[in-house]
Amino acid sequence: MVHHSALRITAAVIAGIFVGFILFFVVALIIGLFFETTGFTVSTNFSENAFSAVLLAGLILLCTGAFVWKVWTSPTAEETGEEAVTEESMEE
Repeated sequence: MVHHSALRITAAVIAGIFVGFILFFVVALIIGLFFETTGFTVSTNFSENAFSAVLLAGLILLCTGAFVWKVWTSPTAEETGEEAVTEESMEE
């Protein structure tokens, strides 16, 4: 049985939020680069543009869901029988 520790799930949520923010700015940059050809803009001022807020929320939810799913489906090191690599084990 896979044990889902709160620490692993919390780390996945935090990582998903950070990656979602970074992806939002990358997508906004790419759309901004092609602004003249598409005629579309993504503002980082969320009160100005509802699309920006939806894009940010969507990317954060998508990334958070992906990280939590990965934690949920992968076993811990204790369950697979693998030893954690420490400095002491590397010296031997």
